[in-house]
Amino acid sequence: MSNLANLEFVGLDISGKNYLSWALDVEMHLNAKGLGETIKESNDASIQDRAKAMIFIRHHLDQGLKDEYLTVKEPLELWKMLKERYDHQRTVILPKARYDWIHLRLQDFKTVSEYNSAMFKISSQLLLCGEKITDEDMLEKTFSTFHASNIVLQQQYREKGFSKYSQLISCLLVAEQNNELLMKNHEARPTGSIPFPEANGVSYNNENTRGRGRGRGRGRGRGRGRGRNHGYNPGHGQNRHGGYNFKNKSYHRKWENNGAKHDKEKHGNPPKNVENACYRCGMTGHWEHTCRTARHLVDLYQASLKEKGKNIESNNVLVNDDFDITHLDVEDYLGPIEKKD
Repeated sequence: MSNLANLEFVGLDISGKNYLSWALDVEMHLNAKGLGETIKESNDASIQDRAKAMIFIRHHLDQGLKDEYLTVKEPLELWKMLKERYDHQRTVILPKARYDWIHLRLQDFKTVSEYNSAMFKISSQLLLCGEKITDEDMLEKTFSTFHASNIVLQQQYREKGFSKYSQLISCLLVAEQNNELLMKNHEARPTGSIPFPEANGVSYNNENTRGRGRGRGRGRGRGRGRGRNHGYNPGHGQNRHGGYNFKNKSYHRKWENNGAKHDKEKHGNPPKNVENACYRCGMTGHWEHTCRTARHLVDLYQASLKEKGKNIESNNVLVNDDFDITHLDVEDYLGPIEKKD
């Protein structure tokens, strides 16, 4: 089919497969232009109106059809010729439309929109062929083709008493959208699972912890400014805040190294992401020089470390090579035993 410019609707194909829709479009447009009488029997249309109608019809024909009906000058005559040639399309389309209507089922479509489109397409074809499909027919076709797993849902829709097919389709479309939202919410976080932690909040806290003491002005770290701790060495004795600078740092590090070594031997891989505890109070999340734990809690923690240290030394007493082990006999408890002859 040749390309036609400025067409108000699709032109008639030479095969005639779109004749029914084309004939309907021609009738409506001619009536809108006031030229509908030119294609009716025994009309008294003027020569100008017949010429306008003829130009309009020929403009919406395939180029091959224009050549075939080149000598026809009356719109009514051309209209009758095209109807005799292509009106058999009704007898061709009707059996196919009936077959599609019989086998139309809601359960065969993935979405309600696809089913609704197919429903209107088939019903329009039947209407063009002279068979009318009512709202009752559409409602019954939809109710009777629900999936077998939705029998209860189908009964509930029946009890609502819809009188128009459009009302039923509106409810089905809304229900479909709600089901999609429920499935998306379920897939985002399945039942029984907990929400993921906020990664940004964790990194923010770590940055705040790391950033303490690195400022150049009043910080405690390696800045060059003259802050409060400029020239202060917290290595010995009691610090300037009343806390203690303990001397068992090496002991803590040694014990942690032994634990890490034990884990490596046990599992084959060194532990990752191990967070060191504060040597002052034993808590994690900060260093000793930024510790703000109350002094009485620090004293309790250090006392517990001493008790643990005693237990560890008593358990490791056999490991020390310099420790002399004395073997006691029975005589050491009961005194000398006299031997009988």
